[in-house]
Amino acid sequence: MSKKTLIIGASENPERYAYKAAHKLTENGHQIVNIGIKAGEVAGQPIQTDKPVFADIDTITLYVGAKNQPEWYDYILKTQPKRIVFNPGTENPELKTLAEKAGIATIEGCTLVMLSIGNY
Repeated sequence: MSKKTLIIGASENPERYAYKAAHKLTENGHQIVNIGIKAGEVAGQPIQTDKPVFADIDTITLYVGAKNQPEWYDYILKTQPKRIVFNPGTENPELKTLAEKAGIATIEGCTLVMLSIGNY
C-alpha cells in the first residue's frame, strides 16, 4: 500500500540519507513530498522551501537533527501525519511527546532499513 511521505530535510546531495530515502521510497511506489532548506529536485519531485500544510500525509520522515527541529514542531503538528519516523540522529523526546499527545504515532527507526525489510 502506498504511503504518501513528507521528507523533511530533503537534499539534492546523493551522499545524504534523505536523498537515498527519496529514491527508495519512489522505487517502492510511495508518493513523496520534499521539503528542505535549499530549493531543487530529488527523485522527480521538487524540494520546496516553504512549509505548505498537506492534509493527506501518511508519514513524515525526519532528516533534521533534534537541535534544528523546534522550528518544525508547529508545521509537523498541523500536517497531522499518521506517523513520524525519527531516522538515526533525529531522535527527539520533546517532539516525540508532542506528537504522541496529538495522536501521531512515532517510530525511532531508519526509513531505508524499513523499506529494505518490507515493514515501511
